[in-house]
Amino acid sequence: MGTSFLLTFAILIQEVVIGYELYRITRDPLVLGLTGLMQAIPFISLTLFGGHIADRVSRRSIILWTIAGITVSSLFLHVFVRYSGQVSPGTLVVVIYAVFLFIGACRAFEFPAASAIRASLVPVEAYENSSTWSSISWQTGTIAGPAVSGFLYIWLGFANCLLVVALCLAGAFFLFSRVEDKSVDVQPSNEPILQSLKEGLKFVYRTKSIFYSISLDMFSVLFGGVVAILPIFAEDILRVGPEGLGILRAAPSVGGVLTLLFLSRISVIENAWRNLLGSVLAFGIATLVFALSPWMWLSTTALFFTGAFDSVSVVIRATLLQILTPDNMRGRVNAVNGIFISSSNELGAFESGVAARLLGTVPSVLFGAAMTFVTVSWIYLRSKDLLRRNILTAKTDKGD
Repeated sequence: MGTSFLLTFAILIQEVVIGYELYRITRDPLVLGLTGLMQAIPFISLTLFGGHIADRVSRRSIILWTIAGITVSSLFLHVFVRYSGQVSPGTLVVVIYAVFLFIGACRAFEFPAASAIRASLVPVEAYENSSTWSSISWQTGTIAGPAVSGFLYIWLGFANCLLVVALCLAGAFFLFSRVEDKSVDVQPSNEPILQSLKEGLKFVYRTKSIFYSISLDMFSVLFGGVVAILPIFAEDILRVGPEGLGILRAAPSVGGVLTLLFLSRISVIENAWRNLLGSVLAFGIATLVFALSPWMWLSTTALFFTGAFDSVSVVIRATLLQILTPDNMRGRVNAVNGIFISSSNELGAFESGVAARLLGTVPSVLFGAAMTFVTVSWIYLRSKDLLRRNILTAKTDKGD
């Protein structure tokens, strides 16, 4: 949990301060969207291969090497900003994009390995509770990172914020180095890599509850997510500056953590499919309120509820993945899940930037909320039979 917190804390500080700096010097929403695209391209391209590797070699070693790579890249960016003098905005943007490409490649290997190793560290009966507490540590990082990022930017400056990021990443590396290595249950096979990758894709597609749950998350966050364009709301609409941006970025995670603490005491797995659909629908409503809000307090409250409702779907989806996936396929299946998540987050950031430039900032968020409602309606019509099933029972969950 400590590794997850520090890793998330550091990466989000970096994303917030870089996003604010880029918008401050360019005033271009598309530049913000492209930062997400730069991470999504290598992640989506490589993560299936990363999942294959995670099912064949030490997952602990993969995680350590990738955290080390992300740490070095952040340290490089700090050194570049501090010692390169007055570089042009264009040069700074190119260097940041290059660093994000490298980080995206590292995450393509880290994500499936980290997701797969988690299930081997706890007993089966604790999967739902472990998913909740794992999400709590992650969400705590997503609160603390954005919350302090604006103040660090003002107190320390852009370059020193990046140094803080590198030090936190180094701490995450140290903590995870203390985790015991777990062997992977690999079945002897001479099958080609492409065949191995297809197995993971086929498993996800045939397991309806997994396929529909990650599809629901992907399309709702792809269109309904607003995180990438929050610097525009902070600067031009709400006019609250970097401190306000930190509060806005932290609000969804505050809602997420409080909800997850509540979920650690009760289960959402009973009537799971109903709860999943309802939580994503409520996420869309909260996004709609945020789009229409002219006040900081209402905008913060709406973002709080986007995080609260999203955390419900996160716990359900993570529990499904842990329970229904065989151990020797966890890397590949989590890689497929990672592609869906990256498509919703990083490609969603790109979509937000493009939509904000073409439609305007507020209309683009209204469009995103509307698309979330369309997604929930479509998935509901496709999956009504899951409302009547125990979706944690793999034998009754296979498609035709």
